[in-house]
Amino acid sequence: MSQASALPDMLKAEIQPQYQAIMTQLSQAEPAVALKAAEQQQLQHLLGCSSFAGRVLMQQPALLPALLCATQRSEALAPLQLADNLTEAQVMTTLRLYRNAQLCRILADDVLHQQQVEQSLRRVSQLADELINAAYQFAYQEVARQWGQPLDSQGRAMPLLIIGMGKLGGAELNFSSDIDLILVYPQHGETQGGRRSCDHAQFYTKVGQKLIALLHQVTADGFVYRVDMRLRPFGDSGPLVLSFAAFEDYYQAQGRDWERYAMLKARILNPVEPYASELQAMLRPFVYRRYIDYSAIESLRRMKQLIEQENRRKNRTDNIKLGAGGIREVEFIVQTLQLIRGGRIPQLQQVSIYLALQALADNDILQPEQMQQLKADYSALRQVEQLLQGMDDQQTQTLPQDSLLRQRLVLACGDASWQALEARISATMARVHQQFKQVIAHEDKAEPEDLLTGRLLWESELPTAELAAEVDWLSQQDATALIENLQQFKLDCQKNKVGPRGRELLAKLMPMLLSGLATEQAGPEVLSRVLVVFKQIVSRTAYLELLYENPPALQQLVKLCARSGWLSSHLARYPMLLDELIDPEQLYQVATVADYRDRLRLQLLRVPEDDLELLMETLRQYKQAQQLRIAAADISGMLPLMKVSDHLTWLAEAVMEKVVELAWQQMVEKYGYPAGLGAGSDKQFAVIAYGKLGGLELGYGSDLDLVFLHQCDANTETNGDKTIDSRQFYLKLVQRILHLCTTRTASGVLYDVDTRLRPSGNAGLLTVHIETYRDYLLHDAWTWEHQALVRTRLIYGDAAIAQRFEQIRAEVLGKQRDLTLLKEEVLSMRQKLREHHGLDNTEVKHTAGGVVDLEFISQYLVLAYGAQYPALYQYSDNIRILDAAAACGMMSLSEASALQQAYQDLRGVSHRLTLEPADVTDMPDLSSALAQVQQSWQQVFAAL
Repeated sequence: MSQASALPDMLKAEIQPQYQAIMTQLSQAEPAVALKAAEQQQLQHLLGCSSFAGRVLMQQPALLPALLCATQRSEALAPLQLADNLTEAQVMTTLRLYRNAQLCRILADDVLHQQQVEQSLRRVSQLADELINAAYQFAYQEVARQWGQPLDSQGRAMPLLIIGMGKLGGAELNFSSDIDLILVYPQHGETQGGRRSCDHAQFYTKVGQKLIALLHQVTADGFVYRVDMRLRPFGDSGPLVLSFAAFEDYYQAQGRDWERYAMLKARILNPVEPYASELQAMLRPFVYRRYIDYSAIESLRRMKQLIEQENRRKNRTDNIKLGAGGIREVEFIVQTLQLIRGGRIPQLQQVSIYLALQALADNDILQPEQMQQLKADYSALRQVEQLLQGMDDQQTQTLPQDSLLRQRLVLACGDASWQALEARISATMARVHQQFKQVIAHEDKAEPEDLLTGRLLWESELPTAELAAEVDWLSQQDATALIENLQQFKLDCQKNKVGPRGRELLAKLMPMLLSGLATEQAGPEVLSRVLVVFKQIVSRTAYLELLYENPPALQQLVKLCARSGWLSSHLARYPMLLDELIDPEQLYQVATVADYRDRLRLQLLRVPEDDLELLMETLRQYKQAQQLRIAAADISGMLPLMKVSDHLTWLAEAVMEKVVELAWQQMVEKYGYPAGLGAGSDKQFAVIAYGKLGGLELGYGSDLDLVFLHQCDANTETNGDKTIDSRQFYLKLVQRILHLCTTRTASGVLYDVDTRLRPSGNAGLLTVHIETYRDYLLHDAWTWEHQALVRTRLIYGDAAIAQRFEQIRAEVLGKQRDLTLLKEEVLSMRQKLREHHGLDNTEVKHTAGGVVDLEFISQYLVLAYGAQYPALYQYSDNIRILDAAAACGMMSLSEASALQQAYQDLRGVSHRLTLEPADVTDMPDLSSALAQVQQSWQQVFAAL
């Protein structure tokens, strides 16, 4: 035993105030207490080892005589008994004072080297059992006074069983440890015998809450234990207490490998029979399998790789628990062998590391000398841990850097110097780590480190902050948000009871996903987008299989979600599009205008002509798949903006052509042909595209502005078995086209179609004769309808009706107009639009100098000068109208070029925002583009 004279000068000075205060209290006691010289030396030694002991003795000086007597220290204190009339505050005080007094007695035996560490750990655990049970009894009685008791069918009061986990469960609790608890009750029902009744779940929840508060709450006297409930089913998001049935259902249906590992240490702290035996029998098959459990080996191998990876990355050489060769590695060695073989060898089913080590040697799984060395090294590390935590009642396993704390620890451990203690610990940990490396040998192809990190983030129950520290490619704030998103998704999966196959695939897929996020340096928003897709497919394991078996498809999903929220939403709505991600080369392959028609024709060949529902689904799936490919090529930079619009336009034209053909075929089958027509003849029908489709500027998700025309002059009926008026035929044809386009199926709508630009708008017929269309445009249409005509093209129709449409368009757009009146009407319409969308609207389309202003400039020039310069209305897109304006002298070539560039910049940003990229920081500055359009606007409309 160390003598007071052996204390270093720094320690002597440090303990002097506490020592003098305690001696003064003893001298003033009734009767006064005088310490012998040897006892004074023991007191100084104890204070030198532990400031915690000094605080307790100053608070409870009556402890000292017994503390300095080895005989009295070894005698147990009187069992903790809480009087019936105590208040909750008094109970808290009693528990805390008792806890501190008992720990101080245990610590004295530790630092005075009067007990082995195994005995010390056992005493600390027994103390915890006693305190937890005392708090539980008080909490139960308090709740029962008001609510009665839960009774079983035989009228017996049923307990809330408290399962201790970790070192508490193993009866090897360290000096200042959190305690991990799980709370379980036998069965549902209603309480009886109280002033009021409640269901059992409510009753036990109240008991559990009160129990935790009694132990966990910090008062003037400190706390009893920090209580951690995260090991319960569903963690922090799960109910505080579970019935036996719910408990069993969870572990049977959703129990994961790490939970099996944790349950090795489960011990019921209040084993009330027959309930305790029932609960143990329920848990045993989950933890221990009757055969050598090779299914756990792969999981344990990954767990081991995670430990090694963590050691490499964090280099915790001064942590005796988590560092290489630390306490955790001893536990892993023992518990791995228990988990694999414990089902066949019941003797291995021990919660204690010491007992399990002996059982492993008894059954020739460890050699006797191997077991003895491992036990000795484990004890050495646990002893340092006990004394390290006893210094100040702090939960730490990190060796101190402070010289005073180092002197305390050296004194407590009995080593000659810090260097000697450090060397002893290093040698111990090196031996442990050598044995750790030999348990579960690595496969030739160890799991890559990025997948290990992903597995840690997905499977670990560590606090959010600790997991966020592993996300080294993001800021702390973004990493925390990413972990929170991940944990919420995991909780959602648990609540939705994902099946065993789904859980198995997620366990493999999520680390791959997280690795992909790291590769892309992607943040929480990208993860959220991917998880929106996952939520839609988590119960459909075929899609999970697809992504797992095709890692490039998963990587493409991450890339697409990073670059487009619109695409991720699209994939979430229509998961069948995930098939398109399997072959990246095909995904990014750019089609030609003919490809869109050919691919659709080939796809429809596989669909029976009379299966309308399947035809509609196939059309939608084709459109969505092609749109996905266009978007993929777009965000990868393979398609410039103008080409993206071209491809979306070509796709829409190919689809609409097929829709018209299908609708025509269905109408003919039902009503026959209109008068004068037959098989192979022209249909005398046209589809006119307005707006973005007409201007070759279609975007993602754009609806189609369409007008339908016909050339049927006859009033006679169709020639089918069921006849209708021939003009009525065309009306029904358009209704059928709209039905094929806008009906929502499992794959959504094909296109939203807007027909309000037809003559007389919503009040007009869905289709009119082309000459009626001409008369309306020439005599009844508003100026804004002539503006709309600038952006029109025929996208379906035979040569005769196409030629007539072009004549009418030229006739209307080439009219001589009063320029002053035209300017007034154009400006009036622009003002109405501004007021409708908001005068302070800052969207690229509607803001001053935005897309609409530029379109109005083009439209005005066509209407104002089309009579003189027919080239102005030859094309329907703004770019070529501006080319024509420059060629005709309406503006300089440089101004036209500047406007074209501004238009492309404005549409480019609008287009990107539609795709919803995760990162919008690289959007170009539009100030010069907006200024150019505003300048041209002033020049064009300066006269008014």
